[in-house]
Amino acid sequence: MAPPENTDLAAKMKRGEPVFGATMYTGSTTAVEVAANWGLDFAFIDAEHTPVNVDGQMEKLVLAALLSGIAPLVRVRGTNEWDIRKSLEFGATGVIVPQVNNADQACAIVKAAKFPPIGRRGGDASCRAAGFAGPGFQWSKYMEHENATRLVIPMAESYEFFDNMDEILEVEGIDVINFGPADYSISRQISIDYSMSHPEVEEKLAELVERCHARGIKVMAPCIPPVAENVIALRKKGVDMIIMGNDVMFLNAGCRGAREAIDTAAKTA
Repeated sequence: MAPPENTDLAAKMKRGEPVFGATMYTGSTTAVEVAANWGLDFAFIDAEHTPVNVDGQMEKLVLAALLSGIAPLVRVRGTNEWDIRKSLEFGATGVIVPQVNNADQACAIVKAAKFPPIGRRGGDASCRAAGFAGPGFQWSKYMEHENATRLVIPMAESYEFFDNMDEILEVEGIDVINFGPADYSISRQISIDYSMSHPEVEEKLAELVERCHARGIKVMAPCIPPVAENVIALRKKGVDMIIMGNDVMFLNAGCRGAREAIDTAAKTA
């Protein structure tokens, strides 16, 4: 039996359509399933800044995404080969790798994520991505399918990335670059603004889109706050994959509304 898989994300991207997702910080399968219920295309599952580890907890989040119809993209801790390989073997549609600063790091990511001839990913058929080697399994088809469908997404979130951008983007096997405006701003010691209104941050995003699209590489970026005018602006800038906030942000928005209602009621009591 074929393993569960999300093909909608790849199909939309191939047609040149924008795709939308949300970041999951809480480690809750509920958040993943709710995002799927509302028709988001991908769940950006974070294992960099959260207690979520690439272990049983990650497997539950990936499986919740696959079974509810949203593509799981796992942000691992770095270029660790074990993290990357295991995330993909759990069934992740792709891996997002933070703090990529040079071509050597980009090569290490591709090496871990892709089978030969592109990379040197280690293989085992007793995993979800291989259908646990069920009926009809063939190594050649499995490796070819993984190479063609699993997204490799380094992050551009430092001035070093942009210093070495051309060399990084020339690495075969990169599908998407995720722009991180906060960490880029931290690296440059300029004001941190997820809305990307700082002239330098806006300029770097434009430069990234131009260089990536010239090579057939997609660009991901956050939409903060997640309102229509910001979606329109990002689309005009050429962003292909748009992150519409995160589960902690949504919890804060709900609790803020509750607090405001309580305070308003107290004033009128």
